[in-house]
Amino acid sequence: MSSVSYYTEEGLQKLKDELQELKTKGRADMAKQIAEARDKGDLSENAEYDAAKDAQGMMEMRINELETLVGNARIKKQEDVDLSKVSILSTVKIKNMKNGMTVKYTLVSEKEADLKAGKISYESPIGRGLLNKKIGEIAEVKAPAGVMEFEVLDITLD
Repeated sequence: MSSVSYYTEEGLQKLKDELQELKTKGRADMAKQIAEARDKGDLSENAEYDAAKDAQGMMEMRINELETLVGNARIKKQEDVDLSKVSILSTVKIKNMKNGMTVKYTLVSEKEADLKAGKISYESPIGRGLLNKKIGEIAEVKAPAGVMEFEVLDITLD
């Protein structure tokens, strides 16, 4: 059972592009590899043929996964973001209550998350803890190292 995921227009387009690439070029390349391996002789002892068939199965699983993701995807536009509270696509500046360190994160879908770019999933422990918090509120996040507390300092659309 799949659930709805929210994406930026760019994030959803990346998924659609990958899906299209796999369905067209990926399948054609895979068929060519299988045909070449088949031409090399007895299929019962042909490791190259078995590997190509396995790779085809993996590619078809990825196509299925992408079709499900795209089918359950919803675009969240910046103009729809409520800046009175932390939500998907909002950029939140938070302060770690334990060490006083401040960081900024943009909450995005799991597939768009990129910690180096300051994008975290709204489904991650920190993302879930921050959702619907308002400026000045404390978010308690359960992490493997224990409960962490973050104060919401600012909510913007960066």
